[in-house]
Amino acid sequence: MRAYWHQLDAQNKAAFRFLHVSTDEVYGSLGKDDPAFTELHQYEPNSPYSASKAASDHLVRSYHHTYGLPVLTTNCSNNYGPYHFPEKLIPLMIVNALSGKALPIYGDGQQIRDWLYVKDHCSAIRRVVDAGITGETYNIGGWNEKPNIEIVHTVCALLDELRPREDQKSYTEQITFVTDRLGHDRRYAIDARKIERELGWKPAETFDTGIRKTVQWYLDNQEWVANVQSGAYRDWLETNYTERK
Repeated sequence: MRAYWHQLDAQNKAAFRFLHVSTDEVYGSLGKDDPAFTELHQYEPNSPYSASKAASDHLVRSYHHTYGLPVLTTNCSNNYGPYHFPEKLIPLMIVNALSGKALPIYGDGQQIRDWLYVKDHCSAIRRVVDAGITGETYNIGGWNEKPNIEIVHTVCALLDELRPREDQKSYTEQITFVTDRLGHDRRYAIDARKIERELGWKPAETFDTGIRKTVQWYLDNQEWVANVQSGAYRDWLETNYTERK
């Protein structure tokens, strides 16, 4: 990337930006009453995944410091919304509920995350690319801290309203608790005041509006879900991206 940047003409070089999208997991876990993560929070990754993300943050920063590469880093909270693969919490709950399967919750379900609607994340990224100061980090969050069990109950309530079970019972009856996963951080929270103060960005969706749109999207796009679960999307990639001879 540095070699590519140096080969650009002056005009394109001046306009070039390298955007690194990272995660709030690099900051580690917060206690119940701890203040939210700011851009100055110490890095304390607690899993190999988050450690690898932290390492990438440091690598990007080093290229800016050493070579002047015009980098921008964003650290976002948990995304949700359309086209989210069903392995993740919110789409998994929707898909399993509709299939009559168990709704598995890790541990006691009290792990807290800040939830960010995916279109809000996209708008924030565009804003950072357009107006962010190179070398700076911007935390992107939705101001929606909620425990996982509350998320699942909200999803169930929306499904009870929009697609009731045939027996008229609540989808909450399908909730089950499973062994917590290793290295499962207790709480993440993003302080997104810097990006609002300096770049004028803030999320357009509340959790209530975003989660309703999300549940409705999955109800309206069950063929997409079925194709993803079957692996059919891999056939599309094979057809459209196989090298021609």
